Amino acid sequence: MFNCDVTSIDLTPLPLFSKQSVTTDALPASASADSTSEPALLGIPEWLSQINEDISRALERGVNIRQLVGARSEAIDELLIALFYWFELDKTDLALFATGGYGRGELSLYSDIDILLLSPDEVGADASSKIDKLVALLWDIGLEPALSVRSVNDALEAALDHTIASAQLEARLLIGNEALRDMPIQIVNKQWSPRAFFDVKMEESKARYLQHNATEYNLEPNIKTAPGGLRDIHIIGWVTKRYFRVGKLYDLVQQNFLTEKEFDELSFAEGYLWQIRHYLHVLTGRNENKLLFDYQREIAQLMGYETQPDDQPNAAVERFMRDYYRCAMQISTLSEMLTNHYYETIIEPQLPDDERPKKQPINARFNRVGDHIAIAHHRVFAQHPESILEMFLLMGQHGIDKVRTHTLRALKIAARGIDQIYRDNPAHQALFLANLKEQNYLFHRLRTMNRYGVLGNYIPAFAQVTGLMQYDLFHRYTVDAHTLFLIRILHRFTDPRFFEDFPLVSAIFQRIERKEILVLAAMFHDIAKGRGGNHSLLGETEAIEFCLAHGMSKADAHLVGWLTRHHLLMSMTAQKKDISDPEVVTVFADLVGNVTHLNHLYVLTVADMNATNPQLWNSWRATLMKQLYSQTRRILRADIDAPTNRQDMISATRKQALKMLDNVDNQHMNREEVLRLWDDLGDEYFLREIPEDIFWHTEAILNHPPIGLASNADSPPLVVLREHRELALDAVQVFVYTQDQMNLFAVTMAVFDQMNLDVLDARIITATRDFALDSYVLLDPSGTLLVDEDSQQELKQRLIDAFKAPALPKLVHKRIPRQLRHFEVKTEISFEFNDASDQHIMSLETLDQPGLLARVGQVFLQEKIEVHAARITTLGERAEDMFYISDQNDEPLSADRLSALKAALLASLTAPKDTSRG
Repeated sequence: MFNCDVTSIDLTPLPLFSKQSVTTDALPASASADSTSEPALLGIPEWLSQINEDISRALERGVNIRQLVGARSEAIDELLIALFYWFELDKTDLALFATGGYGRGELSLYSDIDILLLSPDEVGADASSKIDKLVALLWDIGLEPALSVRSVNDALEAALDHTIASAQLEARLLIGNEALRDMPIQIVNKQWSPRAFFDVKMEESKARYLQHNATEYNLEPNIKTAPGGLRDIHIIGWVTKRYFRVGKLYDLVQQNFLTEKEFDELSFAEGYLWQIRHYLHVLTGRNENKLLFDYQREIAQLMGYETQPDDQPNAAVERFMRDYYRCAMQISTLSEMLTNHYYETIIEPQLPDDERPKKQPINARFNRVGDHIAIAHHRVFAQHPESILEMFLLMGQHGIDKVRTHTLRALKIAARGIDQIYRDNPAHQALFLANLKEQNYLFHRLRTMNRYGVLGNYIPAFAQVTGLMQYDLFHRYTVDAHTLFLIRILHRFTDPRFFEDFPLVSAIFQRIERKEILVLAAMFHDIAKGRGGNHSLLGETEAIEFCLAHGMSKADAHLVGWLTRHHLLMSMTAQKKDISDPEVVTVFADLVGNVTHLNHLYVLTVADMNATNPQLWNSWRATLMKQLYSQTRRILRADIDAPTNRQDMISATRKQALKMLDNVDNQHMNREEVLRLWDDLGDEYFLREIPEDIFWHTEAILNHPPIGLASNADSPPLVVLREHRELALDAVQVFVYTQDQMNLFAVTMAVFDQMNLDVLDARIITATRDFALDSYVLLDPSGTLLVDEDSQQELKQRLIDAFKAPALPKLVHKRIPRQLRHFEVKTEISFEFNDASDQHIMSLETLDQPGLLARVGQVFLQEKIEVHAARITTLGERAEDMFYISDQNDEPLSADRLSALKAALLASLTAPKDTSRG
């Protein structure tokens, strides 16, 4: 298992490359510095290509990547020095510096070559001409240099930009004017005070983190700039080099700023990222730093992650990404700790007295220093092992979310001593449970526990899921990050700032007294992932064992276990079942059993969905959850007034919609007209639509000329649009009211596909007098449909024209998006008969490929299938859609028809086509 252990580094010397030394003597005699012909490339491209091949072969032989990035830097040094002579720049007063990463002596195959040509005064015309020729050659040979030419005065002004100052801190003289050797660093020291430079680099780091969602766990991370990337190591060097005047990171060990262990951890993690970067450059042939899905599987293989016989299909790449995420977390943790250490030891002592944090004793073992907690002396954890957990409890009780660096260093060492004897100690167990009961700053405290080894050592199973990811687009975070984020969302249910987003959930959560029950369920609900088998069942067993071992009652332990086992029950029921059917809700209520279970499950489900994927939670899902919760609660409480059957539910919905009508002064609608219309719309309509949409539909229908009557033979179908921000920003709700026809669903999907509109939700209902009432929520990738009247009119007209022409709709062929091409989702189709509606429910799971709904609609048309309702659900790369279907006479489908439909769909959806989801 990957653990960032430096002992595995191969330190064997790098064999000499078999290359011709590039010097002025080695350059072809026929070549001229003034030549621009092909011979003027001097054979350098071939020489560089050979070096790159030698580096790749050396890496395959096991040579350490650190030696290889240094070797390439040395090769570029040799080349630039030779060219400096070749273009007679040695006869000028210029100095040639390597800066940035090149200045550190770190070059991957296609890294930027950062160069500074520094002059004591303004660069003359003759020197400028020579520089132009050098630059032209560098571009011609494919190096693409990032070259700056500056006088000392220009460099002084440029260094006011902290990014340029950072590059100059790394400046390394290659050749030229020796008098300028220390000038770049002197310039930075003149322009920036230690505190000002520290402050600006911390602000830059904060902005960089926000660009990457402030997490190491992005699905396609940038290994250079994302949290936990190479830039987090660079920033340690930048802020410390400004003060200590050192050249290499290891020099900080000799300055007693960095420990040997911390240096070894950083070095190994940096080497791991360099190796990934090397393969990214090999695969792409450019300076690529984004670890896209396109490369993850192949890089995993190149780095030796092999698929085992019993592995799931994505196991190897998931192991590779788990190691990457663990490495990234280690880097970001050390970067944060060491930059804070710099502030505390270098900046803070120089602050005025009124700006320095004040020390206040908390107890004999801990002090409060400003807004941080600190141990009172360095032996606290060694002498009082229980103080490891006590510290986090005190943080919650005193409203502290930060820890001083010397305390973190001691904590990291002490955490290694947490073993089974420590875990079995009743005092320690009581402290751990007390931490979970204390809600103040719970997420921040658990996050620190996780980063510094306390959580993983106290709950070993949690260590196994640290960095564990699922190779898909649905689960946005690793298991440990998702778990802690879930706990953070639970806390938001007590925060007034989020009451408007979660009104019902917040009210329920605040009434739950034993909030640690939900916190424990959150910690264990995914803890068994990655082991094979049902993670919910395995997690239930571990949750109960943990709770009982910690002295909790059997009732509490089994409630935590029940929540762990059934944490997916409510979301699966709401999204995959017809919760407008009272029988479905009754079955769910029987499984839940009582209101206590329901309240806990509802809160856990909402938090879990929000913590899985920020794009997953929306008002549509919130409405489904609230509807299922409310209906189930009424059953469990035996509410005498609750609608317990279809007719009661229909009556309740009509009553609510009628009340909305009575509260609006609308001269175009009267009560009698509305009731006559509603009688014609059918029961199914009032089971599936919400009162707000019924009111909107009713107004639109009654204000539109009657359709299908002899006196209004030319009246077109009704198509109306409005903004719909509940499912997604910039979503559009489209309502269609027209005479029913067999190709209605197919042609509608085809039109949406032709206009590049994504379907988020669909409700297809046929009224009793054979009129279709179809409601869709669409996402417009171009973002113009809501604001452009021409686009709206085009959509309406296309739909109306398509309804008039019953021909087989033509599909638009599009490329599958890049991310989707790297996932394999088995297409699965199943049917379930619904007695209440006398229809089959078809469930479809497949890759969310572009054009999916249009192709499904085409198959329905070919097989003469009537679609009565649909539920569209996209979960990352996976589409999980449901269709309520019958034959064209509204009769159930025979077994043969279902079999033929399934075969036709499989043939259409598994064919190698490049089309797009409607």
